[in-house]
Amino acid sequence: MSKKGENIYKRKDGRWEGRYIKQRTPTRKIIYGYVYGKKYSEVKEKLIFLKAKQLITQETVISSRKTYEEWIIYWLDHTVRRTVKATTYSNYFRLLNKHILPILGKCHLVKMSSALLQEFVDGLVAKNLASSTIRLIFTIVNKSLKEAVKNEYIDKNPCNSVHLPKLAAPIIHSLSSKEQRKLEELAFNETECSPIILALYSGMRIGEISGLKWEDIDFDKGLIRVHRTISRIIDEHSTINKTELISGSPKTAYSSRVIPLATNLKDYLLEKKETSPSNYVIHCRGKLAEPRVINYRFKRMIRETEFASIHFHVLRHTFATRCLEQGVDIVSLSRILGHRSTKLTLDTYADSLLEHRQEVMKAVDALLKKPSLFK
Repeated sequence: MSKKGENIYKRKDGRWEGRYIKQRTPTRKIIYGYVYGKKYSEVKEKLIFLKAKQLITQETVISSRKTYEEWIIYWLDHTVRRTVKATTYSNYFRLLNKHILPILGKCHLVKMSSALLQEFVDGLVAKNLASSTIRLIFTIVNKSLKEAVKNEYIDKNPCNSVHLPKLAAPIIHSLSSKEQRKLEELAFNETECSPIILALYSGMRIGEISGLKWEDIDFDKGLIRVHRTISRIIDEHSTINKTELISGSPKTAYSSRVIPLATNLKDYLLEKKETSPSNYVIHCRGKLAEPRVINYRFKRMIRETEFASIHFHVLRHTFATRCLEQGVDIVSLSRILGHRSTKLTLDTYADSLLEHRQEVMKAVDALLKKPSLFK
């Protein structure tokens, strides 16, 4: 017996007739197709087959016409946005528009190939981009195409056969003790609390310093609680590349941490707090000083010095180097810096640990005693 919505009817001649939408005219008028059979079940089976075939054909047409730009923007908006922090999304958005879309955007999704992607990666290498940046760009492409496979837009991920440049070990720059003293002399001349002193004696990142409030410092217990960071991200809705300031959780789950507050830094901060007009430790006209303001002030201060070319992040590296020189264990340092693992700390500051390793080898070597040839 025919069911409602099936469009299967018994004809006067005893046969069964099934009707389906065959196509539509440019004005969206429906053109029907028909199938026939001696039994109801026979017609129903034919209709199921035809409808399934239409869906497969329609999906193939959509996939073949879809450009990679259309797909990756959809993926970024519907998948990535819900699973990553705003700063990560902004970084993906920036790399997408700067490096990916100009080269791969107009390519049809189904025509993405390993050869095309290898040429794309080789082009990034030719631009002298850092290997870490190239790998991040490729990761974005790889993840988007994995999702395309998952959604059955393409049969396989062409990224699987692409060769990437070797990941170069990061070059860590830090100030010598002498350079640090000179910089501190400049910082101590500031009337307000100096972000330079904070960075050199806490190891905090510039965004964390920007978001630090006096209420985050427990002077009684001697602790700094890091649970806020200030970032400037791309405003994707702007047509003139505007940015917006956001306050969020620190870089990773490990970055939300508690830093011990040493006595000298505590005394310095207490003195500055007494005259501070703001809730923020580092402020600009009473409000928070965003990272680029802090960086601008820093660059202006060191403009005429011997270390005028350094970045603010060097102060964090300098803090870590001083800790290692003073014999701080790697686990404690990793927690203070907010690294996700001690391996990251070891990999980052391997060269800083060389002198310590040499001292350890001397201590071990002292145990070696050449046996006497005569008893």
